[in-house]
Amino acid sequence: MILSPDELGSFLLARNATPHDLLGMHPAKSGRIGGLVVRALVRDAAACAVVELGRTEKIYPMERLAADGFFEVFLPRRRKFFAYRLRVTRHSGEVCEREDPYSFLPTLGAQDLYLFNEGNEHRIYEKLGAHLRTVGGVTGVAFAVWAPGAARVSVVGNFNGWDGRYHPMRTLGASGVWELFIPRLGEGEFYKFELRDGGGRLLIKTDPYGTRFEPPPGNAAIVCDPGRHSWNDAAWIARRRASAGTPDRPLSVYEVHLSSWRRKLEDAGCPLSYRELAPMLADYTTDMGFTHVELMPVAEHPFDGSWGYQVTGFFAPSHRFGLPEDFCWFVDHLHQRGVGVILDWVPGHFPRDSFALAEFDGTHLYEHADPRQGEHQDWGTLIFNYGRNEVRGFLVANALAWLDRYHLDGLRVDAVASMLYLDYSRKEGEWIPNQHGGRENLEAIAFLRETNRLVHDYHPGVLMIAEESTAFPGLTRPVADGGLGFDLNWNMGWMHDTLRYFTKEPVHRRWHHNDLTFGALYQFTENFISVFSHDEVVHGKKSLLYKMGAWHIPEKAANLRALYAHLWAWPGKKLLFMGGEFGQSHEWNHDRSLDWHLCSYRDHEGIRLLVRDLNRLYVSEPVLSYHDLDPRGFRWINCTDATHSTLSYLRLDEHERVFFAVVGNYTPVIRHAHRVGVPRGGFWKEMINTNSQYYGGSGLGNDGGKHTEPIAADGLGQSLVLTLPPLSTSIFKWTAE
Repeated sequence: MILSPDELGSFLLARNATPHDLLGMHPAKSGRIGGLVVRALVRDAAACAVVELGRTEKIYPMERLAADGFFEVFLPRRRKFFAYRLRVTRHSGEVCEREDPYSFLPTLGAQDLYLFNEGNEHRIYEKLGAHLRTVGGVTGVAFAVWAPGAARVSVVGNFNGWDGRYHPMRTLGASGVWELFIPRLGEGEFYKFELRDGGGRLLIKTDPYGTRFEPPPGNAAIVCDPGRHSWNDAAWIARRRASAGTPDRPLSVYEVHLSSWRRKLEDAGCPLSYRELAPMLADYTTDMGFTHVELMPVAEHPFDGSWGYQVTGFFAPSHRFGLPEDFCWFVDHLHQRGVGVILDWVPGHFPRDSFALAEFDGTHLYEHADPRQGEHQDWGTLIFNYGRNEVRGFLVANALAWLDRYHLDGLRVDAVASMLYLDYSRKEGEWIPNQHGGRENLEAIAFLRETNRLVHDYHPGVLMIAEESTAFPGLTRPVADGGLGFDLNWNMGWMHDTLRYFTKEPVHRRWHHNDLTFGALYQFTENFISVFSHDEVVHGKKSLLYKMGAWHIPEKAANLRALYAHLWAWPGKKLLFMGGEFGQSHEWNHDRSLDWHLCSYRDHEGIRLLVRDLNRLYVSEPVLSYHDLDPRGFRWINCTDATHSTLSYLRLDEHERVFFAVVGNYTPVIRHAHRVGVPRGGFWKEMINTNSQYYGGSGLGNDGGKHTEPIAADGLGQSLVLTLPPLSTSIFKWTAE
């Protein structure tokens, strides 16, 4: 035996950090005789031999040094390395030949590692993780993981009995990356990484870059090629690219939680698959007139109750609905049907699950060590260390991977406010100021700017959307102009104010009129999307229908119809959470399907029909859909009539050849002969009346439109004398001849 007992013990006790120094083929001496030595550690092997490949195969039986399968053979006076395979005889008597994993060079180059450590390898997900490779004509899987604090790392899986002794990885210099190519492995193999940290603890971790995972409680990563789908959305992508730099375009988003949108009633209410959902969702959204769907997080997560916001597999679509290629098919199908797909992305925090990122290599690798920086108190999660190059690179690459692999049309970035401020949801003394003594998280701000810039560079036309509620300056200003570079921001202030108004009983609304008007003061300070999201219909907040300030369902429905018409007419892009479009009665429950049976009732179906017509009007009228972000496209008519709880405003194009007048009456009192000023004389066509019988109302309205009278009102030279139905919003259109 040439191997020393200590060296042998380091393998048998799974403590060897440099396996390629001893396993495989190496120059050696036995006494004074030089030659080559070949060593192998093979599970379930009764015998092993080296088979020299060439014109005539030579076989060199190996000495078994340990019952666990450690073998060695010394080949005296051999100087030149040669190609070989290992012939393994199993205890069952089965004989098989395989390449030696320790005979291959690293699959990552010095440039890859340099850029990764620098945080500038934007597609590091193509290098780290598990990838099907052909090396030297041999197929297999290249594994690589970043774990600089580990004393030893092994790949474990079904193929080696989950025993960390059999496939120890090598560390690649000072990069902190560990690597191993295992020949003859293929797609579908389950695997994890077994790490021994600096204190001797044994950790079993899933792959941070894994593209597919098994369900809990196993949570193993699965070798997978997510790029096999043959895409058919080239025309869609071309149109998207042509729209680059113009966020002011039609955008009406239907927010969806895939697991609870619809379920299989015949199968105990189980969720539908990606391939089952796609045609149904495409049919519904196209009929309803939505331009995009926004998916609540589909990245892998173990706990259904987190709704996807506590991610453990950042690069993997959830196993709940199918394979990664099924998710590709889902997106492709919606694109071919003319529907965009936006994904809810969660770079702000991650859960403490011991099998995932938390203390990945025994150190605070992905998170800050100091809990004043690294713990999210509200959600019990951990905060990424955005100042660490490799962590920032992980997240940037994650954003690009979803766009590269799955052709997504946008990312809605969750909880941006929690990323921007070091004192977010913290008391005095519970946070650490930045280098200038301020509360801004400078590292997170730099990360968001870099991500937005790179997304727009690599994927023109893709939208980056922020959920930010603190009026952080320059959120949607381009990075080149000193902004954060988002295309759009959720208008949380407008949403809260407007809902607060409509939750009041009408008799009290006159005292809260400013809730309807205040938003105009800041409406054009950012590029806003007006939202009624899932957050407003959970945790005891009631459904949108039940929020309305009325006692009976018909009046609640009338209020909700009036609110929706105001939403679609108001400047800003649109987003509505599923179920809201037909006035779901109950709060959203992630464990059950929406109450689709409600659409058989007049009040609920009327709301749905109105939303469909509002979408169609919005998309078909450039004044409404291409001027959402232009302050020149909005003017008040009368914003001061708090006494009667009426509101009126104009939407218009830059040439003033098309006007829309929006008039709301938010009390149950009919306003007869209500005079409203308008800027042009002639006929104003009634485009929407939320009190229409078609939508479940009484039918009282303005008979399809009104001609103006040459009487000044509201500071305008012409006026309309209107009948304002109770609890309604009406939309009128004037067009130049």
